[in-house]
Amino acid sequence: MDHIEVVAEMIVNSKKVVVFTGAGFSTESDVPDFRGTNGIWTKFDPDELNLPNFLRREDIREKYWQVHKLFWEAVKDAKPNTGHYAVTELYKLGKLDCVITQNTDGLHQKSGTPDEKVLELHGTMHWVDCLDCHKRYPRDYAHQKMLAGVKVPRCEKCNGILKPATVAYGQSMPERETREAEIRSGGCDLFLAAGSSLVVYPAAQMPIVAKQNGAKLVIMNFTETPHDHYADVLITEKTGETLSKIVARVKEKIKAK
Repeated sequence: MDHIEVVAEMIVNSKKVVVFTGAGFSTESDVPDFRGTNGIWTKFDPDELNLPNFLRREDIREKYWQVHKLFWEAVKDAKPNTGHYAVTELYKLGKLDCVITQNTDGLHQKSGTPDEKVLELHGTMHWVDCLDCHKRYPRDYAHQKMLAGVKVPRCEKCNGILKPATVAYGQSMPERETREAEIRSGGCDLFLAAGSSLVVYPAAQMPIVAKQNGAKLVIMNFTETPHDHYADVLITEKTGETLSKIVARVKEKIKAK
């Protein structure tokens, strides 16, 4: 049997599917891989733009917001691809336990997967937080200020420091989401990793947690990952197109029962 048939059968026989997505899952939506060869991080020094520097230096805050302005312009109008919609179909079929994502673009929610089913390990670009009074603003609040010439947006309530609600270099991973991801990974019976190089920890530990607790592991990625030898099925094709075909086959199989 080919891998589409094999993975479709795995999904049909599973009760709790965890889908884990990385940057490669969104490239089919024309969202750039920011860390890639020509990514935004090749134009700036991520070691300089870390959280401690951001907190203490206005010039770093200015540079940080320049970077995130480019990030936001790259994702604000992005549309979900066939892979995102395939994950939403898994939810509608009652197969999806949750999505664990390294992406901050919000495309899983845009495709119809409920927010409570999505664990964003690296935060979200769609919100901006005040680090002083903790007021949260839609991302466009800060973007419009920058378009009007403000280099470092501030909180309108307390004039505190604003920061995009993404995890910065030197910032701790979100505690609730990380712990929940570990629990869900350990409790699933099928873990499907798609579009991630599986090198950024602790996120990259999730497939191992799943495998150690008896789940089947499917890895879909164009390039090799350090976890390939753990996979029950390894697919090196476009994640969106392939997952869409797999879920279409799942629906056929369920209907035929």
